[in-house]
Amino acid sequence: RAAIAIQSFWRCFRDRRAYIRLRKRKWAAGVIALSWLMAVKLSKARQQLKIIRHRQLELFRTKQNELKQRWSTISTHRRVIVHIPSLGLPQRIRNKLHNLPIRENYQIGRLCELDDPNVDIIYVSPMPVNEEFLQYYNKLINLRSTIQQNGELAPAITPDHARDRYMIVVPEALHSFPAHNMCLATLLKYSPKALKRIKNLIKGREAYIVTGVTHIDDLYVSDFLNIPILGCEPEVAHLYSTKSGSKRLFEISKVPMPFSEHDLCNQQQFLEALAQLIVEHLDIQRWLFKIDDDFDGLGIAYCDVVSHLPCYKNVLKEAARFGDKWSNRWAQEHSYAKVLSELPHVLEKHTICVNKTQYNNWQTYSKVLYAQGGIIEAYPPSDSVTSMTVCLSIEPNGHHSIICSGDHLHAESQFSCWGLSFPQSSVEPNDLNMYCSQIAEQCKLRNVYGYIDIDFVTFIDAKTDKQHLWAVDLSIGYSEHVSLYRIMHFITAGHFNPQTHSFTVKVKQAKHRMRSWHADAPEQTIVEKSRYAVWTSRLYHSNLPVLQLSVFFQMCRAHGVGFDIKEKQGSVFALLESERHENMGMIAIGNTLQSTLSNFAYNLNAINQEITTTNMQGRNNFMLAINDIESILGITQENASSVSSTVTATSATTATSAASTTNATS
Repeated sequence: RAAIAIQSFWRCFRDRRAYIRLRKRKWAAGVIALSWLMAVKLSKARQQLKIIRHRQLELFRTKQNELKQRWSTISTHRRVIVHIPSLGLPQRIRNKLHNLPIRENYQIGRLCELDDPNVDIIYVSPMPVNEEFLQYYNKLINLRSTIQQNGELAPAITPDHARDRYMIVVPEALHSFPAHNMCLATLLKYSPKALKRIKNLIKGREAYIVTGVTHIDDLYVSDFLNIPILGCEPEVAHLYSTKSGSKRLFEISKVPMPFSEHDLCNQQQFLEALAQLIVEHLDIQRWLFKIDDDFDGLGIAYCDVVSHLPCYKNVLKEAARFGDKWSNRWAQEHSYAKVLSELPHVLEKHTICVNKTQYNNWQTYSKVLYAQGGIIEAYPPSDSVTSMTVCLSIEPNGHHSIICSGDHLHAESQFSCWGLSFPQSSVEPNDLNMYCSQIAEQCKLRNVYGYIDIDFVTFIDAKTDKQHLWAVDLSIGYSEHVSLYRIMHFITAGHFNPQTHSFTVKVKQAKHRMRSWHADAPEQTIVEKSRYAVWTSRLYHSNLPVLQLSVFFQMCRAHGVGFDIKEKQGSVFALLESERHENMGMIAIGNTLQSTLSNFAYNLNAINQEITTTNMQGRNNFMLAINDIESILGITQENASSVSSTVTATSATTATSAASTTNATS
């Protein structure tokens, strides 16, 4: 009996263990089979996506060729422009932007392209809009006919007609993916109702899409709507918008640029390139480091390498000893080795990252730099450096033109453009236009069309006392500067001369009667006057939501902040959001650059005083901008007084130039 019990227990244990082993194997086989099926399905899905995207790209190219052939007809007849102000930046960048929809809505000024009577606009909004928001832009657009009449121009549009010529479409998927920070093109892709509505609005009409920063999903939207995109392929746009890509384009264009090295992807390559640049250009005190795919100055770091290198004085002695032979590599070998050995410690201790919220030290910054690639660039060897932007349009038929130009205002960071003073007055227009033309020609050879921004810096070389101009960056896509220029052009009905970089408007002026028998002569005449502007889309104040928009505008009128239709000068706001309106844009227009800067600062100060109390200061960038502008105005007045003995016209010109030349210093 005992033997039987032992045998039964053993058989039970053996069979149970075999069963458990079998069950585990069956479970493992199921997991493997399921994983295999998922892998096969994902592979098929990826293959299908590749086929679809290849088809969309082929369709895009076909539509582009048609647009090139028919552009002369399309651009002069009735057409619909579908504006999608999408920032199709890499996902890594978009994940770090907490205000992506607001940044996309910086381009709300696209509505003002209605100044062309042949244009109807469909604006895809990255943010919800309400009645108050629409009412403001209706009033702004309706001003156009009054402004044109004031300049004795035949009104291109009437108020009722203008209201019917634009439509704002809000994708229904705006809030469907809160954790993914998708760009507007992707949200529109997942908004079938909005797509169908746009398709119905453009049915049977000439139409094309104008994007922001082109994204792969723009091709899907173009395919669905069956209309072309005024722009280039997403991969091409991304390639030449990177820091290294723009450097390659500038080299081929043969425009002056800073001493630099690009396409740096590992530590050894980076250190060797920096060491070589240092020994070749010993007069450069500061070197900039830029991550390839970052934008708006967020991926910049800098180091005053020379002042912290222990061997720098010895290198200077070596260079003096070799004299003219120093340019040879064999003469630099010993100094190069010393610099290379000391660089890691210097970079570790003395590199300053501009965007401290994301990169708080050299280790975190360098990891991203080596992973994404980047460049090294010389900072101009001068105490007074001006940066500027020139916005160009390259049409599909190959014609290119300068839309606007301006000197940078730096309120929050000296490496980020916070606003512009328009038009630029820091360099000779002929040189600037020549370099822009050379770059535009190379863009056309690479099928880059649409809108591009070119950033330059200018400075006075202390050794030669000559002015230098360097091309430093290129951005492909519709920018906030073009948007704000559209608003300014719309409300002034003015004209920008790209040859002289001047902006003029036509205003009525009382006519002086020389004799009593001139009583029947017209009492007014039309004269052309110069206008300057200061603009930004980046005003921010956390106390602004406390006021309703109607109360805000009443407050502005009480302080004299408004626009004079007759004189075509004053201030105009660009509303960016309809719910909280913490962010907004502002354009100040005046007859001199100095007065325009003063008015801009006065507006900010007046608004800040009204909405700020001791108990509720709020977060804002108003004071940073005011301090920047006041420092510019202070230097302007000093320069004006120093040349007071000269002719008045010469004095005014010098003061204006001095104001713009010091924009980037502070």
